[in-house]
Amino acid sequence: MNTRRQLSLFVPVAEGVQLESVRHELDPVQSELIPAHVTLCREDEIGQLSASEIQARLQGCGAKPLTLSFGPPMIFRGHGVLLPCVAGESEFHELRAHLLGTTAIRRPHITLAHPRNPRSAKWALPETVALPQTLSYTFVEIASIEQVGGAAWRVIREFRLILSIPAKMTVHSG
Repeated sequence: MNTRRQLSLFVPVAEGVQLESVRHELDPVQSELIPAHVTLCREDEIGQLSASEIQARLQGCGAKPLTLSFGPPMIFRGHGVLLPCVAGESEFHELRAHLLGTTAIRRPHITLAHPRNPRSAKWALPETVALPQTLSYTFVEIASIEQVGGAAWRVIREFRLILSIPAKMTVHSG
């Protein structure tokens, strides 16, 4: 069976309720396979990169939480629908460069409906999708995920993005 591995940024559950509802309406197949996310690195990019190598690269670059903002839905490849990233893309690419050692560009987005799945009876034109014009999410973890065959994706490991906390200032009297 074919096994795929990726690194993904999952939309925080509490903040993604409305988004998940829209995804379920537009593409129930995709919403059952994987929650709302941004793919950070695809299987062809991470190859055999081990969990310890990923952790070391994240620590080495001081990776911190990443905030991405997404604009209105757009159609792609027939009946696919995505939310394009409209802010935070340069930080996304910096994180990819630290993990992969390359500056290969991959446009961050959230897929609402995937064109490989059958078009849902409730599929709607992007301008009628009930979402705010801009959505922003802060991602504090990178998930290493795996899909075996056509099964749902599962999380293998999570890597926490470290919050930068300033050192305490010490005042010396003298």
